[in-house]
Amino acid sequence: MIYLTLPTIETKRLILRETQVSDYKDMFEYASLPNVGPVAGWQPHLNQRMTKDVLQYFHDKKRLGQLGTYAIVLKENNKMIGTVELHSYTPNFKAELGYTVSPYYWGKGIAVEASKVAIEVGFEYLGLKRIECTTYVDNFQSQRVCEKLGLTFEGIRKKGYQLYDGTFHDIRCYAITDDEYFSKEYQKKYMNNL
Repeated sequence: MIYLTLPTIETKRLILRETQVSDYKDMFEYASLPNVGPVAGWQPHLNQRMTKDVLQYFHDKKRLGQLGTYAIVLKENNKMIGTVELHSYTPNFKAELGYTVSPYYWGKGIAVEASKVAIEVGFEYLGLKRIECTTYVDNFQSQRVCEKLGLTFEGIRKKGYQLYDGTFHDIRCYAITDDEYFSKEYQKKYMNNL
């Protein structure tokens, strides 16, 4: 098995690098809040040990042929404030975009800025043909991120996601293909300000 190492990338405000177990304090700060995990499909972290385990899991997924998870780090203070990843990765085919940002930084375009990097890595570094992103039907913030990324709404998958508590939820599906990504129109409208 060949492990892929995701490149560290800087944007105007952010450093995106693979997560490390040592990020646990910064991650626990937002992952323990009740309004963060459930809208992304995971249980709020109950303690720092749980956060360390999640960070280790992110790394361990590479043994199964999956990609690492990017830590979203603010340049100004070197604080880890979220994650972005391409999960459910199928080499040379597709992956699913996922992102979480601390609510202390909501409304600042962080998820969009970090997700643009993940999309760029997916198409230009990994050679993907398709990137998907799903959100709960009532997660309007995440839907807005998808729209700002130029992803196309493809429809609703009824009972498309089972939450950690066993409940089933409808999800909205968005996607972008390599043809769309590499078009001049898309590059000009969505990627020129990284």
